[in-house]
Amino acid sequence: MIQKTTLTFTNFFLLFSILFCAKSTLHAQSITPSILTFDRICAGGSTNPTYKASFTYSGYAAGTTFEVELSDKTGSFTTPTPVVFVGEIDDAPDKKTITFSIPSDIVGSDTYSLRVKSSGGQPASSSFFSSTAKRQFPVYYKIHDKQYTINNFIGDATFCSGGSLVLSIDPDRTSPENDSPLKYPSLSYNWYKDNGPTVLPTLMAGTSGPSFTVTAPGTYYVETNYGTCTSLSYSNRVIVTTSGSGSAVTINSSLGNPFCANGSGTVLTATSGNSYAWKKDGVTINGVSTRTYTTNESGTYSVEVDFGGCKASGSINLSSNGFNASIDVADTVSLNEGETINVTVSTDATSPSYEWYLNNNLIGGATTNTYLVAAVGNYKAKISQASGCIATKEFSFKVTGPAPPTAVIPNIVNLSGSYPYWNIPDAYRTATTKLIIISSNGEIMFDDVGSNYDPQVNSFIKDFKNVNPVYYYVIQADTGEKKGSITVIK
Repeated sequence: MIQKTTLTFTNFFLLFSILFCAKSTLHAQSITPSILTFDRICAGGSTNPTYKASFTYSGYAAGTTFEVELSDKTGSFTTPTPVVFVGEIDDAPDKKTITFSIPSDIVGSDTYSLRVKSSGGQPASSSFFSSTAKRQFPVYYKIHDKQYTINNFIGDATFCSGGSLVLSIDPDRTSPENDSPLKYPSLSYNWYKDNGPTVLPTLMAGTSGPSFTVTAPGTYYVETNYGTCTSLSYSNRVIVTTSGSGSAVTINSSLGNPFCANGSGTVLTATSGNSYAWKKDGVTINGVSTRTYTTNESGTYSVEVDFGGCKASGSINLSSNGFNASIDVADTVSLNEGETINVTVSTDATSPSYEWYLNNNLIGGATTNTYLVAAVGNYKAKISQASGCIATKEFSFKVTGPAPPTAVIPNIVNLSGSYPYWNIPDAYRTATTKLIIISSNGEIMFDDVGSNYDPQVNSFIKDFKNVNPVYYYVIQADTGEKKGSITVIK
């Protein structure tokens, strides 16, 4: 017997409603990203640009938020890369545009992906953005965008045949200046062999770090890896050659040859190797085993370079086009009352000029190599060569006079005398004596212990025209306090 089931209108309507609601629930929410207007992200450099991602959506409850997510460098969203939210615009009731920028510490690669995500649940595959029908695209941040140096900015290097040589990116330094990318650990690098102007350079496979081991002669350089983004972050080129015993070694002078001697000297730099032995005029320079040697002296310098398995030597006949000079006076000279001394400087400078100074003031009319000293003070003679190697030399000396009587505190200073300074007796030149000197305007000229008072160094006397200036002193000693005045005359 066949049993028939009769579906009433009420049951049919209820079943239809359930099916319709279920179908509506499955297809109510959707996100449709627009095609991106860029095919790569090249952030950083002189500016940090922003980027826009637009999408339409439907079926979401009021108050639902959306965010743009960037994958890691492999395209995975297991641990997304945070982007910097800049702003959001509602283009239409069902369309948004989110503006964002890229963090500076991103690890660049060509396989990033971008998606939009709602505030609830995982996004469907339709929420991925694409650029020209490609889901993955390059993302780089040019945190370093300047030229830098390798091999200590030396343009040549040598290694033994059959051996190898390590080229490395130089750290930051001031001379020669180098803004190194090594301070940014997120960066990677591409090392190249330069094949000349008509052939593309060869990318050295398996090299992404700050150093590269060379095993064949050639010209090498490195670029910071920013993918297809244009960049100024690359190094100088280094010509690498192989050497055998007896091969030539070159020595370069940083100031040229001949060179102008200066305070720091010229830096002699040998061809790169493993170890170095320097000589001057055939005599070993002890304690120097580095690639560079700094000197201000002329002579024949030679260096033997060990390349690891083979050695080679080179030399340079270094000469200076500066000048020599000397002075015929001691560092300190004492003059008695009315006594003078004639000071002379000698030099081999070309067309030299002379200047003489007393207490750091230029002495007018003193323009020859001799000067007649008749007053105490701190002197300086300056010799200049203005042609050829432009250079100057200076000599300083001090002239003192006889000590004034120690039992009397002077109250007059005669600037035309042999000792144009005010002094105090030795009995008050102690660490327990207080000395104060005050001008007639109330200005404190000296306030310290007596042992720190040097009349020539701490001179408070100033130039004047008409009125003789008056100063006041207070001496506070263990034996009591003394006060008085000091009048300065010419």
